[in-house]
Amino acid sequence: MIEFVQVRVAVGSKEEAEKISQRVVEKRLAGCAQILGPIASTYWWKGKIEKAKEWLCLMKSRADLYQELETTIRRLHSYDVPEILATPIKSGNKEYFVWLESELKE
Repeated sequence: MIEFVQVRVAVGSKEEAEKISQRVVEKRLAGCAQILGPIASTYWWKGKIEKAKEWLCLMKSRADLYQELETTIRRLHSYDVPEILATPIKSGNKEYFVWLESELKE
C-alpha cells in the first residue's frame, strides 16, 4: 500500500511560501500545496523568546518522496533551521489518494 504524508513548513513571508509551494508542485514532489497565513508564532531562538508573523505551507506527498522534498525545501528556505515536519496520513478519501498518486513523480 502507498504511504502518503502531509508535510508542513513555516516560512517568513507569503512570497517565500508561494515560491516553495510552486517549486515542489512543479517537480511533482507534492501533488498539492496550500498556504495558510499569516499565523502568529512564538518560539525559542538563541536563548530568548521570539515572536514572528509566518505563513504555513501544507503539502501532500508520498513517504518515499520525503527526502527529496525536504532537500528541495531546504534549498529554497531562508531560515537557518526550518520547520519541516512530515505526518503520516492514516486514512482519507480514496478518490483523493488516486488523484494524488497520479500527480506525483514515479
